[in-house]
Amino acid sequence: MRASAPLLRVRDLSLTHVGSAQPSPNGVSFEVQPGEVVLVLGPSGSGKSTLTLALNGLIPQSVPADVEGTVEVDGRSTSTTPVAELSTDVAMVFQDPDAQLVTGTLFDEVAFALENLLLPVDQVLSRSEQALRRVGLWDRRTWNPDRLSGGGRQRLAIACALAMGSPLIVLDEPTANLDPLGIDDVYDALTDLVAAGDHAIILVEHNLDAAMRFATRAIVLDQSGRLAFDGPAAEVIRGHTDELIAMGVWLPAATLAARMLRERGILADDAPLPLTPEELAEALDAAHLQGGSTLAGRDAADSSFIRATTLHPSPRSGHPSPRSGHPSPRSVDEEPIVRARSLTVKRGRQEILHGIDLDISPGSFTAIVGANGAGKTTLIQALAGVVPPPKRRVIVDGLDPGAASPRDLAARIGFVFQNPEHQFIAHSVFDELAHGLRLRHTPEPEVRERVQEMLARFGLDAKADAHPFLLSGGEKRRLSVGTALITRPRVLALDEPTFGQDRARAAELLRLLRDLQTEGTTIIVITHDLQLVADHTTHTVILADGLVHAAGPTPELLSTAGIFESAGLRLPAVHRVLQQTGIAGSLLRDFTSEASR
Repeated sequence: MRASAPLLRVRDLSLTHVGSAQPSPNGVSFEVQPGEVVLVLGPSGSGKSTLTLALNGLIPQSVPADVEGTVEVDGRSTSTTPVAELSTDVAMVFQDPDAQLVTGTLFDEVAFALENLLLPVDQVLSRSEQALRRVGLWDRRTWNPDRLSGGGRQRLAIACALAMGSPLIVLDEPTANLDPLGIDDVYDALTDLVAAGDHAIILVEHNLDAAMRFATRAIVLDQSGRLAFDGPAAEVIRGHTDELIAMGVWLPAATLAARMLRERGILADDAPLPLTPEELAEALDAAHLQGGSTLAGRDAADSSFIRATTLHPSPRSGHPSPRSGHPSPRSVDEEPIVRARSLTVKRGRQEILHGIDLDISPGSFTAIVGANGAGKTTLIQALAGVVPPPKRRVIVDGLDPGAASPRDLAARIGFVFQNPEHQFIAHSVFDELAHGLRLRHTPEPEVRERVQEMLARFGLDAKADAHPFLLSGGEKRRLSVGTALITRPRVLALDEPTFGQDRARAAELLRLLRDLQTEGTTIIVITHDLQLVADHTTHTVILADGLVHAAGPTPELLSTAGIFESAGLRLPAVHRVLQQTGIAGSLLRDFTSEASR
């Protein structure tokens, strides 16, 4: 549906942060009409998040930047119209939900903006309730937001935006910290919102598997921040797949799988590339009908990737889990580098973890997964001593995090927060990287050498003198990982390490983590990306309700029916499609390799 006047008009927009040499975005122009769902894609540093901050006036009114060109919302300039006035037309959900939560309960948080608009009490109450119900948080309306997991706070921020009822909703990575059910809840609510045709959504998103189901249009920024492509989402993805891959842009997993299957001769070159798992399944069904039994049987001899393994039942869940009491199997003589025994952690009066027993073997790559609120972040922070655990409950490389000094602990385990800003303390990227080395009295020439190496490795050479808080979301994430890596600890723990990363940088980071693992570093990650788990990890720990639901070698858990689903998780949709259509073994391994490049 086309309107006579657009909700949003951007003309020749260039934004340059203080201290930056080049604008990002750079000379961008586009319009957004009611009923559109616009997906904004681009490599890290292309200016996606910066663009969103200009759409409601936060740039330049609150965040200083040089602005060339114009942004108009309903005919009003976002540079001169007060942000408070623009809030009735533009609702924002930031990449970091903690940046916008200010009150003491979930209900008050949603009602806060509505009360400031002086809406009638009955409207404030009804709209707040409706928004909280839409994102599955109504039953926790009296909670303090601090009690929510990262994904829970993200859903709360989305509820605040939904309650505003603004014609334009701008969301920056809204599903990055959500479990599959949370993603479904969010996109169902957004789909209902735009169905009436009087709202529009601008969405910066890396999880295209979910977004492609309702995105109507895609705008792509290149590495220099210029507009590379603009058109219907399906046409942009299908028509420019190779260019998008070269730029480092995330693509739907179904599209990547289909490209690999084309190379194997299973899918025809002239068939449209699938964009969703459902489309991939249809394409494979059609190929199977045309090729007889070839598809189902061509890889039957090589099915080692998905192994059927005899496991012992877990006392709690009734589902298999490798050896009770030894969540990460290891050789008899090998001592775990991380061990937890009867680990119970409370936050205030609420008990988050309930008697966790966990062993992590040296040199392993272990993922901790679970639904939102399962206790993943609490567990990894307790293991790393970020939140000191009770004494004698955790041992990391021979050290008790509950009793060790921060300096001694940092020499054993490096930690990367879910939100990078939580660990930045210096005034430049260079000094941020150098800080840990200088604390250890590393000679300055070696400090400079190692910092320069890390800057180059993470593509931050040009940002050495920039303030960490002025980096893009992806650049902040890379810097946070660099600060943890630079001291070369034996254990590296990362909370959502690929959050905010483009495809190229995420693949680069994962290659680096695998290289570190090969060299002997033990890697522990929290992630909601089960494709990452399937592609890269040696072991997986599944949490549910603050308990270890199951744990063991990743291939064993992937081959155990129902074990992820019973913890509120789902295996990657494309992974399921490839298994269900008889494609296992080397084809599935090739897909995971392709997906991670």
